[in-house]
Amino acid sequence: KVTTEEPVSTFAVDVDTASYAFARRELNRGVLPQKAAVRIEEFVNYFDYDYPAPDSRDTPFRPTVVVYPTPWNPATRLVQIGIQGYALAPAQRPRANLVFLVDVSGSMNAPDKLPLLKNALRLLVEGLQPQDSVAIVTYAGRAGTVLEPTAGTEKHKILRAIEQLGAGGSTAGGEGIRQAYALARAQYDAAAVNRVILATDGDFNVGITDQGELKGFVERERASGISLSVLGFGQGNYNDGLMQALAQNGNGNAAYIDTLNEARKVLVEEAGGTLFTIAKDVKIQVEFNPARVAEYRLLGYETRLLRREDFSNDQVDAGEIGAGHRITALYEITPAGSPARRVDDLRYGAPSPTSVTGQSDELGFLKIRYKLPAESESRLVTLPITDDLMVASAKDAPNAVGFAAAVAGFGQLLRGDPYLKQFGYDAVLALGEATRGPDRFGYRSEFLNLVRLAKSAPTLETAAGAARDGL
Repeated sequence: KVTTEEPVSTFAVDVDTASYAFARRELNRGVLPQKAAVRIEEFVNYFDYDYPAPDSRDTPFRPTVVVYPTPWNPATRLVQIGIQGYALAPAQRPRANLVFLVDVSGSMNAPDKLPLLKNALRLLVEGLQPQDSVAIVTYAGRAGTVLEPTAGTEKHKILRAIEQLGAGGSTAGGEGIRQAYALARAQYDAAAVNRVILATDGDFNVGITDQGELKGFVERERASGISLSVLGFGQGNYNDGLMQALAQNGNGNAAYIDTLNEARKVLVEEAGGTLFTIAKDVKIQVEFNPARVAEYRLLGYETRLLRREDFSNDQVDAGEIGAGHRITALYEITPAGSPARRVDDLRYGAPSPTSVTGQSDELGFLKIRYKLPAESESRLVTLPITDDLMVASAKDAPNAVGFAAAVAGFGQLLRGDPYLKQFGYDAVLALGEATRGPDRFGYRSEFLNLVRLAKSAPTLETAAGAARDGL
């Protein structure tokens, strides 16, 4: 974007991580993920960047901004915006009213689908509190309730119902969603978290099959206070686009479960963020200073872009932040006068600023709007993006937050984005090693191994062609 023509950028936050987990699965299979499945924001948001946390639930998150030279283009800068959500203590958790909507169709009859799904749900059940409630609806050919709402004190009963799940039949996904929401409405508690958790490979072939109709259904239901989260499993017929859209329209999040370790990350380590919303309709807007910034581009969030006027309109839906969630957004900015400008001045328009002498120390101005879970009017947080937020390099960014640049670079390489010059997989590895920092669960080391795999992995199409040719 040319700053003099379009100085304001607006988008809804996104906490989903499904794209990264799905790409990891493909790389571990020895092939590159399809370009359309790579969403930069979901790669970046998979990792914790140790942003300063807020002190109070009343102000549920705190923004952090750091600016440093772009690793793939020293003539530009990266503006990294981080949000750390307030982490609820166990005593602060509201009651959870959950309905598991489980796909038991024939397409789920694979080791990485229903058996893994059942183990994932067992992990979630183990973390239930006595005041929580769980029901289970299945769908395959027709939908049915296999567990009526059951208190968290009866974990053995819930686990027995999960154990008895078996795959077979076609997929009446639409009817299952209707029944799950009906059950959630019957047990609705205004003081609780009311959530449907859809676990599926996304193969909807009976019932509501039109994506627009499905999205419209969950969008209408969110107004009743019931949100939808999606856990995706398997490959081949996995409908990534539909799963993402359902979660976004249902005020929830989408995760892809490829291993039991990923299930533990999503449903145990990050259970607060998965289940408990601390801020809703969270929107970010940045106004760039044309005297300092000639051009900018937002890395990722293509499906979350909003119009400028949507930012102050509390009727426009946006993203939710769960307890302890962190959000990262990266802008690549081209300083005024930089030779890295990609867009020429208009022949008949006013020339862009070429000098910053005597101008403000502000590169831009950050605004964040959000609503507390029980409120309908948004609150505003602002922060100037100033020169004193600059550091010498991604390696010098505090708390190893510069690792986000390595992840964003990797995502762009997988997508084939035309902005990286000579920045290749080896450069990603070098930057990732230098900015890895503390790695308690080994997620960053795993990322570096995925980069190494990507260096020699063929595309899915190439691998399929080789298999056909017997190579």
